[in-house]
Amino acid sequence: MKKLLLLLLLFPAIALGQQKYTLSGTVLEQASGESLIGVSILIPELSTGTTTNEYGFYSITVPEGTYEVTVSYLGFSDITETIDLSSNLRKDYRLEENLESLEEVVITADNDRLDVRKPQMSVNTVKVATIKSIPAVLGEADVIRSILLLPGVTNAGEAASGFNVRGGAVDQNLILLDEATIFNSSHLFGFFSVFNPDAIKDVKLYKGGIPARYGGRVSSVLEIFQKEGNSQEFKANGGIGAVTSRLLLEGPLEKDRGAFLFGGRGSYAHLFLPLFDIENRAYFYDVNTKLNYRINERNNVFLSGYFGRDLFSVNESFVNTYGNAVVNFRWNHIFSDKLFSNLSLIYSDYFYGLELDFVGFEWDSGIQNFNVKYDLKHYLNDKFQLNYGLNNIYYVFNPGKIKPNNPDSGIVEDQLIKKYANEFAAYIDVEHDITDRLSMQYGLRLSHFIRFGQDEINVYADNNPVEFDPFLLVYREAEPIETVASSRSDQLASFTNFEPRVSMAYVFDDNTSIKASYTRLAQYLHLLSNTSSPTPLDVWTPSGPFVEPQLLDQYAIGFFKNIKDGDYSLEIEGFYKDIQNRIDYIDGAELIANDAIEQVILNGEARAYGAELLFRKNEGKLTGWLAYTWSKSEQRTPPRNENEIGINSGEWYATPYDKRHDISLYANYELNDKWSFNTNFIYQTGQPTNYPIGQFEFQGLVIPYYGLRNQERLPDFHRIDVSATLKPKQKAGRKWQGEWVFSIYNLYNRRNAAAINFRRNQDTGVNEAVRTSIFGIIPAVTYNFKF
Repeated sequence: MKKLLLLLLLFPAIALGQQKYTLSGTVLEQASGESLIGVSILIPELSTGTTTNEYGFYSITVPEGTYEVTVSYLGFSDITETIDLSSNLRKDYRLEENLESLEEVVITADNDRLDVRKPQMSVNTVKVATIKSIPAVLGEADVIRSILLLPGVTNAGEAASGFNVRGGAVDQNLILLDEATIFNSSHLFGFFSVFNPDAIKDVKLYKGGIPARYGGRVSSVLEIFQKEGNSQEFKANGGIGAVTSRLLLEGPLEKDRGAFLFGGRGSYAHLFLPLFDIENRAYFYDVNTKLNYRINERNNVFLSGYFGRDLFSVNESFVNTYGNAVVNFRWNHIFSDKLFSNLSLIYSDYFYGLELDFVGFEWDSGIQNFNVKYDLKHYLNDKFQLNYGLNNIYYVFNPGKIKPNNPDSGIVEDQLIKKYANEFAAYIDVEHDITDRLSMQYGLRLSHFIRFGQDEINVYADNNPVEFDPFLLVYREAEPIETVASSRSDQLASFTNFEPRVSMAYVFDDNTSIKASYTRLAQYLHLLSNTSSPTPLDVWTPSGPFVEPQLLDQYAIGFFKNIKDGDYSLEIEGFYKDIQNRIDYIDGAELIANDAIEQVILNGEARAYGAELLFRKNEGKLTGWLAYTWSKSEQRTPPRNENEIGINSGEWYATPYDKRHDISLYANYELNDKWSFNTNFIYQTGQPTNYPIGQFEFQGLVIPYYGLRNQERLPDFHRIDVSATLKPKQKAGRKWQGEWVFSIYNLYNRRNAAAINFRRNQDTGVNEAVRTSIFGIIPAVTYNFKF
């Protein structure tokens, strides 16, 4: 063990002492000038290589000599050339799209041989071509619905917001768009996601083995990068669908140096509702923008933004509005051929509001954050790379402001107490090839969270905001003994956590490896929601005097195999997650417009474990994958002392996102140049729920009563979706290209249960169960175009 530690410490110095030179540069797409993420730069003679980072930059240091270098990227023609490396050399590459090959080798997760050797595991990259080909509700391509076909990823059902990863809650996912945090990923309460697929360049989901540069959530990281824009010529593309349309424009600010991108998307079904005397409305729109400019070969700047809004109203008497707005300025600077840096200044705002005209008030709330990030990547040599950086986020939480919307409402304007917090992090991450067979990625993240003072804070007897009634055996809100004020500079609470990360891979041969990882993460923000699927009215709250940060320990091990030179691949992973301080709610908790939220929550614990299988066919006319997950997700809140019973009698109970079995099948068949066909099948164990176990009468009212939490389940969920794409033959010399997509969502019209409610039949007086379903069979036609 001592020898191994000594080797880890001395390896960089030994390697740097050898006569080595660095090959570095950027890799761009020939047609558009877009930088390409994840391009492989290989030197077969040395059995080594590297990949481009999020901005297309690469660097590899090898001994002096003459080598054959291969630049390879999925869907593009390879470049192979001989390089005489007798000094440091900068070499930029431009790859041309391989039009002769099929477009669809559509999902990669440690797909090529180089990735089999990398220690990174539990990661899936979904190509934009995949997202656009997967059949979706109403024909609208959707990022979130695409990742639901991956192992370990589920949601609460049709029209449900967000997604769940390895038994985790929706708020435990960090969603990043060009590095900016997105707090609500759904349009129209979950019918669509907020991501316009035309504007997306890369989608990557981390389920485990999460690198140290990420933090703040304990289940996953969904990282999405927008396209940069075409720096060669003006281009446009879009689509016209049954309920939504979209348009994307891009072109050069200055050829080969700068580009712009502007994309817009909106729904318009509400415009036809007045024809049927329907006064309700439901629509969304969003805008994606991006500017980039290359100052010189060492400096690039980017300015990107996203703005989206949703509106739902019932007869104008009930109006709900919500949406995200983000702006991000980034500066890439290359200090040397071995040191790359990125500085990001980010503003993010999530707004949610409610107007109740029949009551006479408006309610506005939201969360803002101001984020500064500085990340550096140091390519010491081909065996040893360092990632390190700093991150600071300042938060402003507005739980809600109530104001009258007419002078006769009788409502008194009131502002719920705003909360303020700051989250700082510093990290270092090492990518280390120890031997030809053993590689590691290890790092440490230090996070420090401060909850600042606010206008009012409650003080409770024994510092306990939740009381236990020993006679009724229930928890209830404690009455504050006083209320005190504090200044913004005061610190109500602070938390510091060390978050180590370790991943390793051992390679048996060029096609087979085993991997293992350990991840510790801290989460300081919590989404207050007692529904299985979050709504726009749910409120985020920071850790503080009565709310502890969530702490995760995750262990994973996996087997990875490329079959027939990568034509097929197999991945098997097992995981175990343990989470401390998971928020739980007392029975009857009121969360909306609650200025003393600490009175209805308790800190508990959660755990999840399971196994995942992903088998893929990557080549040929028929491509796709089969994913299966067996998992269990539970939580409990034990009694705080011997006089209490805890929530649910202190017993473990299934979380609302516990899905024992999850099967996903996706297939794409390219019949010829004109026709392609896609299908997917989904099966999931029914969602945990509560049914009445009995009833009693009180003053003429029939009142149901319930047993322990989540003892029952909804019926199992399953459906098949299909689509066919027609690409008419393009006329010579014509720039306009179009395609028709015909899709059927829920082919056999399965009425999957979103909920089951119980009521007494007015005619028979007998209790009956009523199933509520969202979607039946939905055919759709979409026309996509580009020029």
